[in-house]
Amino acid sequence: MNEKNGTILSVNDLKTYFQTEDGVVKAVDGITFELKRGETLGIVGESGSGKSVTNLSVMRLIPEPPGKIVNGDIIFDGVDVRKLSIEEVRKIRGKRMAMIFQDPMTSLNPYLKISTQLMEVTQLHLGHSKQQAYEHAVEMLRTVGIPAPENRIDNYPHEFSGGMRQRVMIAMALSCQPELLIADEPTTALDVTIQAQILELIKDLKKDLGTSVILITHDLGVVAGMTENIIVMYAGKVFESAPTKELFATPANPYTKGLLKSVPDPAHEEGKPLYQIPGLPPDVAHLPPGCPFAERCERAEDICEREFPPFVQINENHHSLCHFAKEVYAESINQGSTIS
Repeated sequence: MNEKNGTILSVNDLKTYFQTEDGVVKAVDGITFELKRGETLGIVGESGSGKSVTNLSVMRLIPEPPGKIVNGDIIFDGVDVRKLSIEEVRKIRGKRMAMIFQDPMTSLNPYLKISTQLMEVTQLHLGHSKQQAYEHAVEMLRTVGIPAPENRIDNYPHEFSGGMRQRVMIAMALSCQPELLIADEPTTALDVTIQAQILELIKDLKKDLGTSVILITHDLGVVAGMTENIIVMYAGKVFESAPTKELFATPANPYTKGLLKSVPDPAHEEGKPLYQIPGLPPDVAHLPPGCPFAERCERAEDICEREFPPFVQINENHHSLCHFAKEVYAESINQGSTIS
């Protein structure tokens, strides 16, 4: 058992590939990161950058075939999850490590009552009787802020709003008080008010239960006040990793700077177009030999198209995958904070 403030999850050189008609898709290609106990880590990037596949790999939920974890260590509380049998993984998954999926409508079974789906988790992992599981399910719905849960517990998923379904997913994920919670874009397709409530709920539950959290999103604005550290992903790679405040104040990667500029600013001048990173993410089945961001990068030079960039250490906890990482970092210092 690790110390209370030690590392609960260590991922090293993780590679998850998919066999497709177009060739091998390197959805995750050499990801390395650590998560401390009680910490919230943000993983951000555009759609298709490998965020969800990284965490489905951690949970051992990659469909084989067509996918396969071809390399890497996934050390959860001192145990390599990759070396466990499926039965051993099932004993951990849902109990000690849990995941909130992107779309609660497809994650919840539309034919089963909410009570049935919530009860299954604690009957399986905690050995609850039917009555104990039912009472616990009601209490979990109360914990996540669903009003009059004793009257809603036997409803079907379609009888809940999108925000309420997401709360049910959170209740299910937290039913066994997991040590690790992975929240995969938990606020996608929710209105701004409900989004704020869901994020506040995750923050409160983390504080109350001491749960370590990985928060996956495409929106840097969402993770600003939620996380201690951030990983920026692009084309299956870690493009930048840093403490949250430092990444926002002094990004050392052109891609990160582009994401930050894309965050809507309340002081934005009316009539002026909002910034967006030019072009589209690359086809990860046919990546160029150089930097995968080169075609979209405003400061790319010839070397960027020819050679894959190094993972440059800016300081002890700040790294950037860029030929000009130190120059970009120096520019950020001179320009001041991107987002106050």
